[in-house]
Amino acid sequence: MNNPYNNAKMQLKTVAKTLNLETHLFNQLLKPQKFHQTTLKIKLDNGKIKAFPAFRSQHNNSRGPYKGGIRYHPQVSIDEVKALSIWMSVKCATVGIPFGGAKGGIIVDPKALSQSELERLSRAYIHWLTPHLGSWIDVPAPDVNTNAQIMAWMLDEYEKTVGHQEPGVLTGKPVAIGGSLGREEATGLGGSFILTRLAKKLNLKPKTTTIAIQGFGNVGYWFAYFADKLGFKVVAASDSQGGIYVPEGLNPKLTLECKQDKGKIAGCYCVGSVCDLKKGKTITNADLLELNVDIIVPAALENVITKDNAQKIKAKAIIEMANGPVTPEADTILNQRGILSAPDVLSNAGGVTVSYFEWVQNNQGYYWEKAEVFKKLEVIIDQAFTAAWNVSLKQKVNLRTGAYLVAVDRIAAAMRLRGGNR
Repeated sequence: MNNPYNNAKMQLKTVAKTLNLETHLFNQLLKPQKFHQTTLKIKLDNGKIKAFPAFRSQHNNSRGPYKGGIRYHPQVSIDEVKALSIWMSVKCATVGIPFGGAKGGIIVDPKALSQSELERLSRAYIHWLTPHLGSWIDVPAPDVNTNAQIMAWMLDEYEKTVGHQEPGVLTGKPVAIGGSLGREEATGLGGSFILTRLAKKLNLKPKTTTIAIQGFGNVGYWFAYFADKLGFKVVAASDSQGGIYVPEGLNPKLTLECKQDKGKIAGCYCVGSVCDLKKGKTITNADLLELNVDIIVPAALENVITKDNAQKIKAKAIIEMANGPVTPEADTILNQRGILSAPDVLSNAGGVTVSYFEWVQNNQGYYWEKAEVFKKLEVIIDQAFTAAWNVSLKQKVNLRTGAYLVAVDRIAAAMRLRGGNR
């Protein structure tokens, strides 16, 4: 089984060699500066007490406060949380925003909890972490199975505990209590900016470029929505229960409505303005990755492209909208086969970038229109893509290594300026 923490360390090792990174800085980057863990106990609706292991990894704050999401999932582990905190440090540095990386998680199946139980668990988590959080210390956000409502509960609990309002302590909040306009669409929109730039580099014309998206949650849906608006042809999509293949190109909005109505995407063959069973067929998540399309977009969980299926990938390019969807072994195979992979630290950085915009707006008490948010996001994503692309060409490495070289160089520079020991 792939260990995400080992994968993250392997990626750092590759980059450290190219940068001739000092040993003491490299050793510091291999592990979080602080790691918090506990067992949260909450009362269930039936009166019983249930325990949930909980974690927060604070990787590196040389460039700014720790930043990273909180995920609720049965498979959350210490190694996963540590790996994700490293990737957040790299992601923030890749796009040049002034944050370091963090990640949090609770081992829980949120679908098994009632709304009131979910609220009690969320409040217990943030109450436990309050001494380690703050607008200028550590700024959490939503991640897998967490959302704006959970951030609202957490903000309320944090502010009750510290005794003052501090909207900048959490991002991904509802707009009514300090969230940023455009945050919901941000990750998918940022990915669509990468899509247009990648297509241009590969001489792919939108109308004839086919795309398959694994994962049709918030990120996958908005990626599909903006790709479709740009004229690209989304021919496949999936959720945790399976996928659909629609050769004519699916209508993202109708597909989402159908999925919400049925509870799953299977059977939602929506083309143009109608959904018709003759328009497509059901496929598995594994099938989707191996479709004969131009671009595949893993937008669900990590480690879905491995050494076992990398040889079967037929796409010209991969846009990684999930965190860590391609293992290092798979990355090597894809590279050898000439398949370009736009890394997660670049492709899905739209979310953390607009989280940064939210934090800025909270701290200055002045809020922007959605069009301004989108415009600022495009500038940052464009600069990040150009920097990573140019370094990858100069160093003759793949785009992931190019992005990592840019990011780790920026983090190391901040560490040196601070004296090298954080």
